[in-house]
Amino acid sequence: MPAITAVAGVAALAAALVWTPLLVIAANRLVPGVPVTGWATLGPALVAILACAAFACALFAGSPGRRAGAVALFLILAAAGLFAWGLGHGAAVRMEGRPPAARAGLGAGVWLAALWFATALGLATRRIRLAGLGAGVAGLLVLALVLAGRAGAFDALSLAVEYAARRETVQAALWEHLALAGGGLGLAIPAVAVLSLWRRGQDLVGIVIGGVQVVPAVALLGALVAFTGGLLRAVPALRDLGVSALGPAPAIVGIAAYLLLPLWRGLAAALRAPDSASLDAAKALGLTRAQILLRLRLPLGAPQLVGALRVATVQALGLATLGALIGAGGLGRIVFDGMAQFAPDLILLGAIPIVAVSLMAERGLSALEGSLRARRPA
Repeated sequence: MPAITAVAGVAALAAALVWTPLLVIAANRLVPGVPVTGWATLGPALVAILACAAFACALFAGSPGRRAGAVALFLILAAAGLFAWGLGHGAAVRMEGRPPAARAGLGAGVWLAALWFATALGLATRRIRLAGLGAGVAGLLVLALVLAGRAGAFDALSLAVEYAARRETVQAALWEHLALAGGGLGLAIPAVAVLSLWRRGQDLVGIVIGGVQVVPAVALLGALVAFTGGLLRAVPALRDLGVSALGPAPAIVGIAAYLLLPLWRGLAAALRAPDSASLDAAKALGLTRAQILLRLRLPLGAPQLVGALRVATVQALGLATLGALIGAGGLGRIVFDGMAQFAPDLILLGAIPIVAVSLMAERGLSALEGSLRARRPA
């Protein structure tokens, strides 16, 4: 990293912490609050944070070695820890003596600083060049935040207050969200397998499932609700099986419809993975089509399959948010409640778990995909 870039990085962090609001203090969650700058929130801790960041950036600019990267990583983690502590402590000081309805929301400076820390940590872990270090650091940070939260370090922040008031609701919504996404995947995967068997109709299949992608998700969910309602009127016995026009059933079908395209393309790419020489050799050995599929096509195409599953999983977790619009539950219910009440912290309470789970799924399946590609013979 050039010296000028390092200076610019420290200047950006300083601007985010000094001049942009870190907290927004409001009489309640429904009214606009008063912004509180970083200097007023962090106090002396701000100087230590900027000093650690400056030393870390100086190491980035002046030394290319792994040891410098390790020292920079330590300094950035120390700065991040000071920032988190200062944020919680500053909120507690500001909220002291205020009525229970008062809120200390997160300001724009928090997100700008978080972006800076994430970028700096990524550069430091890349400089060290140790496999799995990035995931380990991320896991350590999450664990530290959870432990600090359990210890009460962030109790004054509005986000923590909202979570404490809705702990059971959030946990139940998380499981509902995972069930919706998993149900969509569980329906889409066998559907793609069946569609791939229709070899002569692959062009038509591609047109149909590609056309689904251009339909807005809300419109598709509405159409599925109307269709399910008509189906229940035609076949009332389905009600005894728990099928309803509103709820998880149409939401899962809608999610699965959007997952067909990435899974179908991934399966097609996996089936094309073996070269013609390998296929000719397998046929010469007398292998049947089923044996070629199980012993050659799928093992060689495993990275493409996992890559398609990764895209579909992240997409399913995002689409499950919209299930709340038709009564399917999930974390989207909390997000839309926050939007209806103009409560940003309530929106974050539903959005943060969605982002966290999506990132974990993406990183886990990306690691598996990379491992499979590394094992595949050249």
